[in-house]
Amino acid sequence: MNRLESYNTKQKDLILNIIKNQKKAFTVKDIYNELNSEVGLTTIYRFIDKLVESNRLNKYIAKDNITYYEYLKECDKTNHFYLKCELCGNLDHVDCDCISELFNHIFNEHSFKPNKERVIINGLCQKCIKGGQQ
Repeated sequence: MNRLESYNTKQKDLILNIIKNQKKAFTVKDIYNELNSEVGLTTIYRFIDKLVESNRLNKYIAKDNITYYEYLKECDKTNHFYLKCELCGNLDHVDCDCISELFNHIFNEHSFKPNKERVIINGLCQKCIKGGQQ
């Protein structure tokens, strides 16, 4: 059992519940504001760092130099990936066996082993395409 799972506190439960309900990428300040200052920023940062380390959150720095996070839903399947809309920020979990062909190609042809737990394909979601926001 790792340190993240070794004990739970009310604060961690509050943070995790808010994170799991996010529909798009978020910042630490977004979580802090949603908690109405019930939990300190330092506690939020520490817990989010642990979630990133345990591959439960994806962390990236956007063009505006702001760090964003996305919750990676737990999945017991090995052939999955995420589709991230670059306009609305929506992150969809996809289970699809076709991705294994791509993983095999990348490994065999490019001598590189992808991290199957964190594959994110960026693009535009159907809603944004239909909305003409291309």
